[in-house]
Amino acid sequence: MDLENQRRVKEAAETYGPENVVIIIGAAEGEAAGLAAETVTNGDPTYAGPLTNQQLGLAVYHAVEPEFKALADESVYDEQIGMMEMILDVDDIIEEVATIRAEFGKY
Repeated sequence: MDLENQRRVKEAAETYGPENVVIIIGAAEGEAAGLAAETVTNGDPTYAGPLTNQQLGLAVYHAVEPEFKALADESVYDEQIGMMEMILDVDDIIEEVATIRAEFGKY
């Protein structure tokens, strides 16, 4: 997660309260998705950005996870994300994000 997005996430959590912020990530591979999920829950593991040592514990999901997909308008989801599901390793992404959520998140 780049430094600007970390700043935006931190600002949103401070403004609205971490219990009112849900992060939806769209990384193309499991490892990157896991890193982004860890950053918004437990802090930036690279110690390079605004979320260093910031354990926000935010709810985080990937756009291909069933929890998000169930809430999205089906036609919009299919148009915007459906094609990506065919080329991404969806199972790996879901496993990575769910593992981070279980380890560091509240949700």
